[in-house]
Amino acid sequence: MSSKILHLETATKNCSVALAEDGRLVDLKEQATPQYSHAETLHVFIDEILRRNRWDLRDLAAVAVSEGPGSYTGLRIGVSAAKGLAYTLNIPLITVPTLEIIARGVQAKRGVIVPLIDARRMEVYTAVYDLNYRPLTAVEALILDEKSFSDRLERGPIYFAGDALEKTRQVVRHPQAVFTEVIYPSARWMVEPAYKKFREKDFADTAYFEPFYLKEFIVTRKKKPLL
Repeated sequence: MSSKILHLETATKNCSVALAEDGRLVDLKEQATPQYSHAETLHVFIDEILRRNRWDLRDLAAVAVSEGPGSYTGLRIGVSAAKGLAYTLNIPLITVPTLEIIARGVQAKRGVIVPLIDARRMEVYTAVYDLNYRPLTAVEALILDEKSFSDRLERGPIYFAGDALEKTRQVVRHPQAVFTEVIYPSARWMVEPAYKKFREKDFADTAYFEPFYLKEFIVTRKKKPLL
C-alpha cells in the first residue's frame, strides 16, 4: 500500500505545501509574501493541491510539518493545522527541523552547509550541517559579526542559505564563504526526511507536540504618550 504524505512549511515568509507518495514529490504549491499571510492561504493551498491531484484527505497516511525555529506566528499556524489534521484523520504527525529543510535545498561537494533564519537585528538562528544534511552542531541563536564562522571557514567552504543571507554577507567576507540562492525553506525539501521518519515510525506526539521556538516570544507594547 502506498504512503501519501502531506507536508506543511510555514516557519518563514514562505507558505509551502507539498504532496508526496512513497518518498516521491507529487506536487508543490507555495508563495512567499512579506505579510506572513499564512492564516489566509495555508488551508486554501491544502485544498487546492489535494483537488488538483484528486487526492482526498482520507488518502493520507501521515502529515509532516516544519517544527522550527522560525516565525512564532508562522510556526503556530503550520503546527496547529498539522495537528488538527493528524488528530481528525487519526494519522501520524511527523516533524522536520526547519534548518534541516533549508540545508536540504543546497547541493555541495565540499565543506559544510549553514542555514540561517533571520531573527532580530544582526541575530540569526543557525546550525552547521554536513553534506548529508546531518547536524554537526546544536541549533543556536547567534549574533553575527566579522568573526562569525571564521574557524570553519579556514578549514573549508561554507555554503550559506536562508533568509538571513544579506545581513550575513555584510559581515562575513571570507573567500570560502559561498552564498547560495536558497532563501526560504520549502515543503519540497521535507519529502525525503519525512518519508524516512514514516518508514521508521518516528512520529511526534500529536497531543503534546509544540513548535521549537528556540527563544520565547516577546510582545512589544507601544509606550503611552506622556500627559
